[in-house]
Amino acid sequence: MSLPTRINAQAIVDQQLQRQIIDCPRAGAEEVLVKVEAAGVNRPDVMQRQGLYPAPQGASLLPGLEVAGTVVECGAHVSRWKKGDRVCALVNGGGYAEYCVAPAGQVLPIPTGFSAVQAAALPETFFTVWHNVFQRGALQAGETLLVHGGTSGIGTTAIMLAKAFGARVLCTAGSDEKCHAALQLGADVAINYRTDDFVARVKAQGGANVILDMVGGDYIPRNIKAAARDGRIVNIAFLSGSKVELDFTPVMLKRLTLTGSTLRARSDETKAALAQALENQVWPLLNRGQITPLIAAEWPLAEASAAHELMESSRHIGKIVLTV
Repeated sequence: MSLPTRINAQAIVDQQLQRQIIDCPRAGAEEVLVKVEAAGVNRPDVMQRQGLYPAPQGASLLPGLEVAGTVVECGAHVSRWKKGDRVCALVNGGGYAEYCVAPAGQVLPIPTGFSAVQAAALPETFFTVWHNVFQRGALQAGETLLVHGGTSGIGTTAIMLAKAFGARVLCTAGSDEKCHAALQLGADVAINYRTDDFVARVKAQGGANVILDMVGGDYIPRNIKAAARDGRIVNIAFLSGSKVELDFTPVMLKRLTLTGSTLRARSDETKAALAQALENQVWPLLNRGQITPLIAAEWPLAEASAAHELMESSRHIGKIVLTV
């Protein structure tokens, strides 16, 4: 098939998403071009639109960090992929469009039996959870993971992966409905943070060996209280702020590790290594149907603004996906 010269996209204009007609991107030497069928919506997309999370140098200025669809063009140095391959990919930007380029090392096959919508819900959250919970947090079978925001895209992924690898999972969520959904996904304990003290509940369970936090703010000292000895606390966002006054004495006495990371600014080589780890360790679970992403809502690309409104409301349970 011949490639179009101009395509539809959702661009950021004055902190709003607007339809634009742009030149169709082309694959570089180590990239593939994907005809997008679905694109995941993530909190960083909203932050980018708000001017709080600029795209890395050289990346597309369009939002969108994960896509699924069909390879239609391969760069000169790409050997694994070919035209017609059904793939999903972690991209550095540009996902909110009919066509999107992806570094070849960040591309993965669509798992057996998965739709494009399901596949588009995988890359951003699975890369993030694998790196932060299992690599930086070193979660082991038999340990306890505490996940804040248990019904977000990250949270639902963390629950399913941690359970699949033999961990015990505690989570927080903002309503009884969300807590019920987290339990249905496999969480052992779900805590409504609006009506209950998660520190007391977690300590009653023996503390958490690993804590995955995207909230920050006053959760930072509370996480230290909730952590078990030799616990690892991993921050991946600070939705409630990154600055707090903190007593580090418990960190020393409990031998805690405080760490964190961001994904988008990491090198293509680092992301390619993460993709390989996921394909080896996690894709077999997806291919067997042992794990399936929870889809909260689907919106057409033209209605991306409505998808962002839903993301900002935090009413959703699971992933939000745009269809193209």
